[in-house]
Amino acid sequence: MKVFIACLGTETNTFSPIPTGYDSFCETMLYRGDATRHPANLFSAPLHVWRARAEADGATVVESLAAFAEPAGPTVRSVYESLRDELLTDLQSAMPVDLVLINLHGAMVADGYDDCEGDLLSRCREITGAQAVIGGELDLHCSVTPAMMAAANVLITFKEYPHTDPEERAEELYAICRDTLAGKISPVMASHDLRMVGTWRTPVEPMKSFVARMQKLEGEDGILSVSFAHGFPWGDVPYAAARMLVIADGETDKAEALARRLGQEIWDLRDHTAGEMTPYKEALAKAEAAETGPVVIADVADNPGGGAPSDSTFLLREILDRGLTDNISGIYWDPMAVRLCKEAGKGANLDLRIGGKVCPESGTPVDLNVRVEGIIENASQSFGSVKADMGDAVWLRATGNVNLVLGTIRGQTFNPDAFTQFGIELSALKIVIAKSSQHFYAGFAPIASDVIYATSPGSLNVDFGSIPFKKMKAPFWPNVADPYADPVQY
Repeated sequence: MKVFIACLGTETNTFSPIPTGYDSFCETMLYRGDATRHPANLFSAPLHVWRARAEADGATVVESLAAFAEPAGPTVRSVYESLRDELLTDLQSAMPVDLVLINLHGAMVADGYDDCEGDLLSRCREITGAQAVIGGELDLHCSVTPAMMAAANVLITFKEYPHTDPEERAEELYAICRDTLAGKISPVMASHDLRMVGTWRTPVEPMKSFVARMQKLEGEDGILSVSFAHGFPWGDVPYAAARMLVIADGETDKAEALARRLGQEIWDLRDHTAGEMTPYKEALAKAEAAETGPVVIADVADNPGGGAPSDSTFLLREILDRGLTDNISGIYWDPMAVRLCKEAGKGANLDLRIGGKVCPESGTPVDLNVRVEGIIENASQSFGSVKADMGDAVWLRATGNVNLVLGTIRGQTFNPDAFTQFGIELSALKIVIAKSSQHFYAGFAPIASDVIYATSPGSLNVDFGSIPFKKMKAPFWPNVADPYADPVQY
């Protein structure tokens, strides 16, 4: 058995002003055939799983490109085509292959390509022919398109948000694809369009029980896999809405029926799954009034994991205007400020202009007199069992014990160690602000006296019904009360 493994993806916010170019891939992840020789990260972890499982089965493994970029705007066309063609050239050279396993995202858009995953998988199928088994692992914030389903034998999404299960899903994908190749099963996929745009937090009810029920259905009555593709609200593409994706063993009708039933369950829960959002000024006032800390506030609208710049200053300016003390916020993407701090050195006091640099949704820069309390070169933070790079990072303190962490690599705040690695004691602070929408939750919730999701004028609009889609023509909730009343247009 010969197994071809690769990764190519990013999550595209088509409303983001930040282009995704070659440097974005270099900064986040770009390996050429050797990703599994390096420590695993969120994007390469599935390749580590596939290599280990395939070699344990006595297979020959051909490892190709592993490229991923931090979410931003559409990928530059020449960059996407170059990386895609590099992967395809490797696949052609590896032929004949039995299994093709690709870690994708499912919401990648490039100039001229609304469905990069469908384009890539279709071209892979052209090379392998019908005899190979092609499997794709997807982020749950993905579009599931007809082109993707036509080209792949098996598609599986993460089940958890925050994404704590990429390795488990890689195991699942490998097992189903291997058994398909061996003739033990005959997977058929069916998807159901929920006609909903939103976000669903899986660690809390009612979604926690729904995910558990999805997993319990797997392995029963011929059902091989169940995925809930949440969709990506900030990607204006024809198939942006959420979908249920079910894989059954040889029975399309059974897969379709279960996808419809589970989709109906999500629809029936629509008024109970939309997480509470608090305007940022109210969020800070609530945190200030709390009897104990730390209160953790998610700066949802400036989450770089959704394509935001991670340099907005709305919450910081409110902290200063209100005279709030004993707080920390970050990670601000401000390479210029980090450089100045490194030049000045640890212990230096300087006037520094922070944030507000990328776009109007960043707000205006904040001028502060700060002390450089810490500098870490090539810093990283934890995300589950893997590490995420922060670049060079600095810890700054202003009057009132107002603390900030800045980094040179744009990325959201996943874990308390983004802050504590500097020696910061979070339990001594009243307010902790993480630039993240949900991935912070697994790490920060255990240390928080309360968790508040704050909205602001940042890049990620969480009023989902008002997102100005142009390419997604289908009616969707909450834009309309009954999206099933009108025919679907794609």
